[in-house]
Amino acid sequence: MKAAQITKYAKDFTVQVNDIPVPTINDDEVLVKVKVAAVNPLEMLIGTGSVKFVQDYSFPLTMGNELTGVVEKVVKNVDDFKVGDEIYSRLPLSKIGAFAEYAAINHNAIAPLPKNLDMVTGAAAALTGLTAYQGLHEELATKSGETVFIPGGSGSFGQMAIPIAKDMGLKVIVSGNADARDRTLAIGADQYLSYETENYWEIINDVDYVIDTLDPKEFDRELSVIKPGGRLLSLRVGPNKRFAVDHNYPTWKRLLFTMVGRKYDKAAVKKNVEYHFIFVRSDGRQLRELTRIIENNNIVPAVDPTDFTIDDISKALDLVANGHPKGKVVIKF
Repeated sequence: MKAAQITKYAKDFTVQVNDIPVPTINDDEVLVKVKVAAVNPLEMLIGTGSVKFVQDYSFPLTMGNELTGVVEKVVKNVDDFKVGDEIYSRLPLSKIGAFAEYAAINHNAIAPLPKNLDMVTGAAAALTGLTAYQGLHEELATKSGETVFIPGGSGSFGQMAIPIAKDMGLKVIVSGNADARDRTLAIGADQYLSYETENYWEIINDVDYVIDTLDPKEFDRELSVIKPGGRLLSLRVGPNKRFAVDHNYPTWKRLLFTMVGRKYDKAAVKKNVEYHFIFVRSDGRQLRELTRIIENNNIVPAVDPTDFTIDDISKALDLVANGHPKGKVVIKF
């Protein structure tokens, strides 16, 4: 089968399409014939080695974190899926491999494809959807009636996070470009701020939570709009001591992440705000709950119109890293 692989971490890592054997499945896995795989910024973090202290890999490594497909084979002790089932998944972080014609996936990491999505749109739902779900439910522990602000929330993360937040009874404020205002309000945002003409830190204050999708440069501004006792969750800034403790990392990693996150923890404490970092994990049970929200709200993630196959993987990665995609970039099998 064809698989897109890297052989080492590198700043300018090279992905090669190789012919490798179809994977065998163990007692907890199903074999999935991949139909569509999504290309995420996470691929760049993995390829450059930026997340190797969170998850290190052996080589050659088949890349790809998110897919849709059809169950091709099951073992006798897996009874929640059968051959022919259409599924979607954020693959377990310890065993990725969506950029291949087949993938062996733990059955606890997959869920039936939402009825209102096809193989293409479904491939854009699992990773960002689980990130939003875990961020709102677990990291922020939000309650109905509270307010969450998502700077830069007009992109692929926001299109999943906004309906999930509204399903939880939250008020949602979003900032982004002017072109995205109407579609962002249409999926449930209560207030929209255009960064070209409005400085959010001069307009809003005393929000309960911020979900940062931007970069460390925005950290202090984001802190300034949170009420005392609130929380800031970042997808981009980086891990800290709390992240290491929550993931039960060994002492040396706790010390490392304490040092890496000290600057941000110190700034947050000064404002009486908790700083959290998230690295989304696979979870089939949560995916099923996400499916309910997707179907009930008819959420259909935007997908970039490019028509990539696995042989175009380098172009797809470059578009995600350096281009301006109009939705989730995918490769089709």
